[in-house]
Amino acid sequence: MTAVLVVAAHPDDAELAMAMRIHAHVRSGDAVRVHCLTIGTPDPGGSEPRREEALRAGAVLGVGEYTFSPAPDTRFVEHRALIRDEVTAVIEDARPDLVYTHFPHDQHLDHRVAGEETTAVALGHVRALAHFRSPYSTGFDPTSFFLATKELMAVKVEALACFGSQAQLDMRLFHDLAAVSHHQHVHRRVLDAVDPKLRYAESFRIVRELNLSEVD
Repeated sequence: MTAVLVVAAHPDDAELAMAMRIHAHVRSGDAVRVHCLTIGTPDPGGSEPRREEALRAGAVLGVGEYTFSPAPDTRFVEHRALIRDEVTAVIEDARPDLVYTHFPHDQHLDHRVAGEETTAVALGHVRALAHFRSPYSTGFDPTSFFLATKELMAVKVEALACFGSQAQLDMRLFHDLAAVSHHQHVHRRVLDAVDPKLRYAESFRIVRELNLSEVD
């Protein structure tokens, strides 16, 4: 069993980027924790519904634990020290084997800070680290692809549908983007050799992947 930690800036970031990968981890018996650095409101004590939406999405995906930090939404730059402390605390608590987080080159400053701080902390604690792409990532060149079935895509759509407060989430658009991602960076001849049932993809950039084994 692999202990997996996904660190996202906001509720819905993890689901947008890698809901199929998360659910596949769960189905493989991995222990998955998703941690959002904000509940999605500039006021840490606010009643923003996105926290409850994220918990419902986590239940759809089978996430074992879904936790949150009190960082104010859209203000991560001013609260970078808080973000670093929160990421350190959650990694020390979860003791993950594998961490996923934002690709740091991102137009959204919250995503950028989350990716930078999580990467810096994770490199001192874990043996495997990967970046996921957000809609605002720039210069993202994936090195790993998770190819998925229509069934997994349906689970992703169901999870995203939990975020009713986010009217901009177009399920048809994200369905189509997952299909496009399948072809975007992989040559057609390679895809022709893949199981035809695997026609959706989520992409990642591997930062570290240490395969530890004993040597006689």
